[in-house]
Amino acid sequence: MGRPDGRVAVITGAASGIGAATAQRFAAEGASIAGLDLAGPSPEVVAGLEAVERFGRIDVLLNAAGVASAGAVDQVPADEWDRVLDINLKGTYLVAKHVVPHMVAAGAGSIVNIASIEGLVGFSGQAAYNASKGAVVLLTRNMAADYGRSGVRVNCVCPGLIDTPMTEVLHDPSLATIRSWFVDQHLMGRAGRPEEVAAAILFLASDDASFVTGHSLVVDGGFVAGRRFPLDDLGPLPEVQFPQ
Repeated sequence: MGRPDGRVAVITGAASGIGAATAQRFAAEGASIAGLDLAGPSPEVVAGLEAVERFGRIDVLLNAAGVASAGAVDQVPADEWDRVLDINLKGTYLVAKHVVPHMVAAGAGSIVNIASIEGLVGFSGQAAYNASKGAVVLLTRNMAADYGRSGVRVNCVCPGLIDTPMTEVLHDPSLATIRSWFVDQHLMGRAGRPEEVAAAILFLASDDASFVTGHSLVVDGGFVAGRRFPLDDLGPLPEVQFPQ
């Protein structure tokens, strides 16, 4: 099945949410994990050195560390913009920068970046987060172009609303209407679970996806697929004659 038994995976944001679920799934599949989560002033260096020194190589990199934000362009302070872009985008770049050389030297490797449906469609009041995740999507494609012939595959996952510590704020009673609306926009009518995203990451990182690179895998319960007309809530519909 090409699963990661015996492989070495570097995972950022490994302490909670999608990163933690993926670390648990990979470990259950037999992988060795070098997990990072606010590990120090230079986590990108630690990521490369820790895995190589301890395990001798790096087979998989998951860039899952990220933060949320809110506000339109005229409302987001410059330091908040920098914080979001530094963690979500620059952090992805820095960790990859220090891990890629080991993969290129080995002639193989799989990188999975966590983007978002907000990297594919615009959301009001989400300027910095949208910009950071949209950039991660395009960075993923760029890296696929740069390293494909070196045997390194680079893909990203674009989750919808996933119940994680990052989205826990939406359970606040004052935000109940927003959460209800957001959940309803997912065609499956529910939020996702971190382990469901982890399963998609496992596929992209495995040999089962050996001919997949530069891809943005949407794991969103149907959010970007379309919208559901609430026909069941409307009762019997009148007969309509459409023009021939």
